[in-house]
Amino acid sequence: MPTLQLKLSPPVAPAIEAALARDLTRLTAERLGKRAEVTALMIETLSAARWYIGAQAGPGPTAWLEISITAGTNTPAQKADFIAAAYAALQRHLGREQPLAPASYVIVRELPAGDWGYGGQTQEARRLAATQAAQAK
Repeated sequence: MPTLQLKLSPPVAPAIEAALARDLTRLTAERLGKRAEVTALMIETLSAARWYIGAQAGPGPTAWLEISITAGTNTPAQKADFIAAAYAALQRHLGREQPLAPASYVIVRELPAGDWGYGGQTQEARRLAATQAAQAK
């Protein structure tokens, strides 16, 4: 049930946004073992005049991707692999004519299982229910 927030500049065509959604969802499933059907991705775009790096506006194609996952569900190696693969996907889709700005980021944020969830139930509650069901067998 990860959530991904992608901010990018400059704005791109809807077809590129859709391709990014497919690739980032696939990478989340493949590299982090998350379920694609409950992976949410939000994309926001900013004009080059509203994105600053080193106090300079409009440095070229730029991206900021943050994924939230449940703490302790992935190893450092899995997270590093996801960061590298996601950055490569961003470069492939956004930096077609030039490289992404060096200050383009991919961030993995881990949240405690009791602090978030989906469908009105925390991840901790889901884990407890699964444990109780397994013990009942």
